[in-house]
Amino acid sequence: MGLITELFNSPSAFILIVSGLIVSITIHEFAHALVAFKLGDPTPKLQGRVTLNPLAHLDPLGSLLMILFGFGWGKPVEYDIYNLNHPKRDTGLISIAGPLSNILLGVVLIILSRVFNIQELMLVAYINFFLAFFNLIPIYPLDGFNVVLSLLPYDLAERWRETEKYSLIFILVLVFTNIPSIIVTPISSLLMVTIDTFIKNLL
Repeated sequence: MGLITELFNSPSAFILIVSGLIVSITIHEFAHALVAFKLGDPTPKLQGRVTLNPLAHLDPLGSLLMILFGFGWGKPVEYDIYNLNHPKRDTGLISIAGPLSNILLGVVLIILSRVFNIQELMLVAYINFFLAFFNLIPIYPLDGFNVVLSLLPYDLAERWRETEKYSLIFILVLVFTNIPSIIVTPISSLLMVTIDTFIKNLL
């Protein structure tokens, strides 16, 4: 079941995948915290979230689901919209920062994999792409929800916000169905192949 099977089939692969997920989630949440802090809200800094220490960012339930099902989440970064100069816009920037950081990290890992011929890094790169696009699914509390919210006119944004009440149902559907793989896997694979081909041609 999930990554647990990898523990018995290939302990080294299990360690690599879990380590990759921990690094990916840490970078993801750190990016949220850093952007919120840079946009004027001291809350993440005061809560010790502007750090690359994984212990500050891992969520117990999200970590458990990560091991059982192969995906999870970190501890949400808290921020006060009243400390932001442009709350609606800045909320979108804070939300998109996490997925963008994972895409950037994925690109760096592909480059390192090609330069130093460490193929295992390709798997960690894919984990980052998957995490990025999974979080861009527009369902609360995933990042995509607030990204969409920041782009909508105020009247539509209020209607969109009302869908928060159904978030538990949506998350359960994601957890117990193959929807994440159907939606996210092809996009992540396409991006990875495209970037890898481009970097390989450059080298």
